[in-house]
Amino acid sequence: MRIEIPERKKLVHQMHIPIRWGDMDGMNHVNNTIYFRFLEIARIDWARSIGCQPNPQGDGIVIVNAFCNFFKQLEYPGDVLVKMYVSDPGRSSFESWGTMERPDEPGVIYASGGATTVWVNFPTQKSMPLPDWVRRHLE
Repeated sequence: MRIEIPERKKLVHQMHIPIRWGDMDGMNHVNNTIYFRFLEIARIDWARSIGCQPNPQGDGIVIVNAFCNFFKQLEYPGDVLVKMYVSDPGRSSFESWGTMERPDEPGVIYASGGATTVWVNFPTQKSMPLPDWVRRHLE
């Protein structure tokens, strides 16, 4: 299945993640929870690449909502190519999106998902305005 990413979404990161034998379930395909893990791994890798390290005593990103749509079954062995997009920066939040495909089947989307991401102050657990340096990566 081919999924078109609307122009308002900006491709910011992509990475290959190996599918592990332990990612499989009793039906011999990747368990649905692992797709969320793939999205998380790509989101964290992107955040680190822009200098957004988790800091429990400071500010950073948290996920307040996440979803995933499943189109084809991923199976071991192989890799998954996760492409990450961002959109809709607001005062303190933005949307993150991801598509998952096999590198040996370019353009065939196995799953896609996303998350609403909020910038918070961890000690106060309150949302904060997105810093300008983060906003520059989103626009």
